[in-house]
Amino acid sequence: MDGGLFRKGCKEDCVLKRALKLLVVASMAVGMGWAAENPFIGDWKLNSSKSRMPDEMKVESKGGNTYSFNFAGAAETIVADGTDQPGVRGTTLSVKADGPDTWIVERKKDGRLLLRGTWKLSKDGGTLTDYYRQFESDGSTVSMDYVYQRNGGGSGFAADWKSIKETMNSPFALQVKAYQGDGLTFIIPAEQETRSAKLDGKEYPLPGPNADPGSSCSIQQVDAHTLEMTDKRGGKVVDTREISLSKDGKTLTMILHAPGRSEPDVLVFDRE
Repeated sequence: MDGGLFRKGCKEDCVLKRALKLLVVASMAVGMGWAAENPFIGDWKLNSSKSRMPDEMKVESKGGNTYSFNFAGAAETIVADGTDQPGVRGTTLSVKADGPDTWIVERKKDGRLLLRGTWKLSKDGGTLTDYYRQFESDGSTVSMDYVYQRNGGGSGFAADWKSIKETMNSPFALQVKAYQGDGLTFIIPAEQETRSAKLDGKEYPLPGPNADPGSSCSIQQVDAHTLEMTDKRGGKVVDTREISLSKDGKTLTMILHAPGRSEPDVLVFDRE
C-alpha cells in the first residue's frame, strides 16, 4: 500500500510539474506575441518641420558685469568674465563677451564641456539667436538653433526670452523596444537617454551615466494607441509625456509637459 501511494504521489507531482511548465511556456509565448505586435515598437525619426520645442530663459542684470540666469527654474548668478563659476547640479557656467552683440555661454561638469551656446543679438535688440551645441560623452554633438523674442523690459542680453523658432540640425532618432515581455524601452541615442518600464504605472529607476541619482520613470497605457509617461527626480515630477500613435501606425507624437512651462514640447516622429 505504501508503494502504491508513493507511485500515485509521484505521478500527480509529475503531472503538476508538466502543467506548470506548460503555463510558463504559454506565458512566455503571450509576452513574446504582445512584444511582437505592440505598435509602438520600432525605429522613429524626428520630423523637425512638424515639431516644436519652445524654450524660455530669463537673464537679469545685477549691476556691473554680474547677471542672473534662469534656464529651467533655478537661478544662477555669475560674473560674465569668461571664467567657470559654480552652477546648478554640480556644473559650472561661464559667459564671455565676444563683441558687443555676441556672448559665448558654456556649461561644464568635472571639467568636461557639456554645451556651448553662441548668442547673437539682432541690431534692434528685439531677438536673440542661440546657436546651441550639446556635446555627448561618446563624442557626438547635438546641434540646434533657437530664435528668441524679447518679452517685457530689459536691455542688451538682459530680458525674458521666449523662443519663436527651433531648428534641429542633427539627426534625432527614437528607438522603442520591448522590455521584460510586456514593458517598453524608449531610447534617444543623441542624448544617451534610456527609459524602461512595464505598463503598470510603477516607478522604474533610470539607467545610464546621464541619469540623475534618484530619477525614475513610470508608464501607463491609456488605450491601444496612447501611453502616459511620468519622469521623477527625488520623488518630484520633472515632466509628463503623452505618447500617441496615428491610426496607420506611421507617426508617433510625444507631447511633453514640464512644471512651470506654459507651452509643451511637441515632438513628431515618422516611422523608419
